[in-house]
Amino acid sequence: MLSSIIGILAYILLAPLAGGLLEGIDRKITARMQGRIGPPLLQPFYDVRKLLNKEILVINNIQYLFAWCFIIFIVFTGALFYGGFNLLLVLFVLTTAAMFLVLEASSTNSPYAVMGANRELMQMLSYEPMVLLTAVGFYIATRGTFSIKEIIEISSIPNIVYLPGVFIGFLFILTIKMRKAPFDISMSHHAHQEVVNGVTTELSGGMLAIVDISHWYENILLLGIVAMFFLCNKWWSIPLAVVMCAAVYFLEILISNTNARVKWDRMFKSSWLMTLVFGAVNLFVLQMIL
Repeated sequence: MLSSIIGILAYILLAPLAGGLLEGIDRKITARMQGRIGPPLLQPFYDVRKLLNKEILVINNIQYLFAWCFIIFIVFTGALFYGGFNLLLVLFVLTTAAMFLVLEASSTNSPYAVMGANRELMQMLSYEPMVLLTAVGFYIATRGTFSIKEIIEISSIPNIVYLPGVFIGFLFILTIKMRKAPFDISMSHHAHQEVVNGVTTELSGGMLAIVDISHWYENILLLGIVAMFFLCNKWWSIPLAVVMCAAVYFLEILISNTNARVKWDRMFKSSWLMTLVFGAVNLFVLQMIL
């Protein structure tokens, strides 16, 4: 219980700092790839501070409520994860958080925000099957547990050995979850989004800052799931997981800077194809072996 409390507090307090630094690193690396110097490493924090000092303009009060629910459920999801609780519950609550972002955009009746909400729903339909297969994969690999703490402590070798296909499939949908090209169709952190800013079009000031901070929390949660593939009850699995999380994040930046945005139908088809080819086949073979 003490370790769970420490994990929860560490996530709540440190995740926004780590997430903001990751975004700063993202901007720096992106700028270098494009032949630019780029903003300061702490620019995301400067941006959020500036937004917090601006006036909040909302179309209706329910929009304000949904935006707050989004960050509350994201933080709650991360707390469950880093507290070592049930992985399936974590993924269900994460989906609930995403639904609040859709409801926030839909409540505005803004054409750009509603278009972003529809695209967000399409993204959810694209990545959710692979997310669920990831949880099932850990359940089969550990012979019957969804407990995050037990998944890490039971295995004496990293779960990537049993779940290479699931890992590849999860990496594919991670690009959607992190809102990076070529799958940043509902919202983009860059200025080239053709639907203005998608689901956050009608957010301003402190409310937009809250959504940005929510994404920092979410990215740390997603990297934690990546780390689960490499963590086990051996001490060397910790530095291995850290190195692999850094490599995965760099890969996502590289993909984002070398691919143009695709249409929703191509995202949907490719995501389900990866889910079936890598995720489902991996689980079928694993079930036959174990």
